[in-house]
Amino acid sequence: MREAGIPIEIYPAHILEEQREGEGPLDYALRLAREKAEAVAGKFPHRFVLGADTIVAVGGEVLGKPRDHEDAARMLRLLSGREHSVTTAVSLISASGQKATRSSTTEVFFRELAEEEIQQYIATGEPMDKAGGYAIQGGAGRWAIRMEGEYSNVVGLPLTLVSEMLRASGFQ
Repeated sequence: MREAGIPIEIYPAHILEEQREGEGPLDYALRLAREKAEAVAGKFPHRFVLGADTIVAVGGEVLGKPRDHEDAARMLRLLSGREHSVTTAVSLISASGQKATRSSTTEVFFRELAEEEIQQYIATGEPMDKAGGYAIQGGAGRWAIRMEGEYSNVVGLPLTLVSEMLRASGFQ
């Protein structure tokens, strides 16, 4: 956001990020984005608040942040040679209290990964706090052979969507 010229302050929402039974990947991301925005907006009335959540899904399974190195390896093996979806839901609460929640999805295609590559990448520590166990803007960028959708969405925040939402809400 700062690189796009939008001044921000970051406040963690401290919400429980667990998928509910029967909740699909998109609904899960939308709910978390709304809950995050609402949790922070309650502390800062009359300010613009943006909540967001990014999820990675492959074959209907949501891949959150890895619990440990073995979980990271499992996720990367699952993504190897496959297409997966990266969805970021964004919830905006305007200074006047208007609410809007939207999402952006990018399809990412990974080439086949060798086990040695997976283990070397995990050893860097990079996958441990990333949805799906990878950072496209980091070491995993070399694995993406094709993308359909907005790159900034895969990094974590779809700037085109956020800009549209801010403009529609009257943000100057």
